[in-house]
Amino acid sequence: MAKRQALSWGVPACARLLWALCACACALVVAVVADAHADVDTSTGNGDNTLTNTVIEEPEFTDVIQNVTVPAGRSVRLACSVKNLGSFKVAWMHFEQSAILTVHNHVITRNPRVSVTHDKHRTWFLHISDVREEDRGRYMCQINTVTAKTQFGYLHVVVPPSIDDSLSSSDVIVREGANVTLTCRANGSPKPTIKWKRDDNSKISITKGHSVSEWEGEVLDMARISRLDMGAYLCIASNGVPPTVSKRVKVSVDFPPMLWIPHQLVGAPLYYNVTLECFTEAYPTSLNYWTREDGHMIHESAKYHMENTVGMPQYKTHMKLLIRHIITEDYGMYKCVAKNPRGESDGTIRLYTSSPPTTTPDPRSLTTPSPSRPPRRDTPLVDKGTKYQSNLNEIDKGKQKSDEGGGKTHLNWVGGASHVTDNAAWRSVHPKILVLIYALMKLLELF
Repeated sequence: MAKRQALSWGVPACARLLWALCACACALVVAVVADAHADVDTSTGNGDNTLTNTVIEEPEFTDVIQNVTVPAGRSVRLACSVKNLGSFKVAWMHFEQSAILTVHNHVITRNPRVSVTHDKHRTWFLHISDVREEDRGRYMCQINTVTAKTQFGYLHVVVPPSIDDSLSSSDVIVREGANVTLTCRANGSPKPTIKWKRDDNSKISITKGHSVSEWEGEVLDMARISRLDMGAYLCIASNGVPPTVSKRVKVSVDFPPMLWIPHQLVGAPLYYNVTLECFTEAYPTSLNYWTREDGHMIHESAKYHMENTVGMPQYKTHMKLLIRHIITEDYGMYKCVAKNPRGESDGTIRLYTSSPPTTTPDPRSLTTPSPSRPPRRDTPLVDKGTKYQSNLNEIDKGKQKSDEGGGKTHLNWVGGASHVTDNAAWRSVHPKILVLIYALMKLLELF
């Protein structure tokens, strides 16, 4: 009985002990928690204990990302400015390509032209070297907060024009009267504009009645082209980014030879030199030569010299044939002949004999001999017969000499004036002298 009483006391005593221990533990936990949240306010000096929350400022951007324009091949730098970054991180991304480029100090992309730097974690710089056209687009700077913060900047890449030879026309050869189309394609950013001009600045013939100094557009159409349209055409591409580029396209127009002869009849004296001429037009360039009327080709020799001079435009040629020391066999017909793959043409020139050129003497340099004088009578008239006969003979001789003069007028230029002496005036005096002499002789016979 005593033993059963002892056991009944012991069970309640253990339960009460466990309850007390649990109560102490709970009180200790409450005290610790209260102590951890308790804060003594000493700023006022009142000694009051207050609970406060510590506020952490989130990072934010301090400036926008500037848009940048850069020529291809140069280097560029984009800047992203932040504050209160703390333990957060900054990342750069190419928005159009959906590509992460950098995160904090690390380069993620495999593009070796991309790098990143920072200014004490305040400004983060994205560097791109050797900029290419595919680098253009929006670039995003992002801070990895709970709700990500982002801003954008745009990179414009300008590219100077370049002409795509594979898509553009090269030199062309067409028949006269055909239509021609020239094409010029160019790349660049912004898209280049195309203009056409002729290399010699002459006008471009679009149609028969429509000509322009220049034509704008990638395609140049010319209808019914002629030899006058032959030459070089320039395709000029520009987009405001230097340098402007151009491509030269040569247009050749095929046509058969044509001849023009300025003088079909040429006169020359014997033993003189003479030059025969022909003008030809042909493309491709013609084979030019000379023949005689029998078809025999003339070759370079001491007798003949041939010369072909290319004119402007280059499809024109001036043909010359020099014939030296003309003899009788050289007179006759000559042919100038022009041949090319499109045809043949010839022209005829006739060489005939002519008188040598004469020159009129200058009257101021003309000199003539002095007029002849009548014969002198050296023997006096003394004898009646023989002396008279002698004088008469002398008179006759003088008359003969006078007659030999032929009654010609003699000119003597002095100071530009002429003096005229006529032998006929002297001859008219002779009969009177004879009559006078005869009368004297009769008078002497009377004595």
